[in-house]
Amino acid sequence: MTSSSSRADWLVPVSLMLLSAVPVLAGAVRLGEVAGGATPTPENTRFLTDPVPLVLHIVSASVFCFVGALQFSPGLRRRHLGWHRASGRVLLPMGIVAALTGLWMTFAYDVPAPDGVVVYAQRILFGSAMAVALVLAYVEVRRRNIARHRAWVVRGYAIGQGAGTQVFTHLPLTLLAGEFTETSRALAMGAGWVVNIVVAEWIIRRRPRRRPVGRTPAAAAGPEPTATARSR
Repeated sequence: MTSSSSRADWLVPVSLMLLSAVPVLAGAVRLGEVAGGATPTPENTRFLTDPVPLVLHIVSASVFCFVGALQFSPGLRRRHLGWHRASGRVLLPMGIVAALTGLWMTFAYDVPAPDGVVVYAQRILFGSAMAVALVLAYVEVRRRNIARHRAWVVRGYAIGQGAGTQVFTHLPLTLLAGEFTETSRALAMGAGWVVNIVVAEWIIRRRPRRRPVGRTPAAAAGPEPTATARSR
């Protein structure tokens, strides 16, 4: 492998790890507050009162987004196919737990300002879509349809990475307006998810579709954290 191809092979996973960094670090800070018995404030009271969904969400989402980024390295998949499959059996459940606990928090916690009904609906919509996408990814890999499995995993991962992109969609509004209104908050949140979904669909459609093949190696199918077609 040449140095240029090696750099290209790692460009996407490293970029995705960097995109995950801010939400992962923010989650670690929040876990520290819960574990250390932080002083209750309007921003953290709901988490201190009912920390279970928060802890499950932060841990599962961090593993799914950060470790899942490695699955977007074609060279790593080719050279370590066993690792690819084994990690997929961990990452898929982690992604589903992240989606379901996100919904759990949406329903269980009071809606904080400046979130409103639109952000509340967005969380339900995209959390449900992420869970469905990852369940469909599992269904397709059991059917040996690796191309569809890959597509659904990419969609689920894109939604899961919404928090990373939302850092950038919030930034210009923060600089321009300072404090968020319900409308600007909804625009920033929605934009993060929509941008990721558009990119995911571009990734899926830029490659030629493949017919289902019973014993096609999972590594040839593209970025897919859960390729377990031969594992069971």
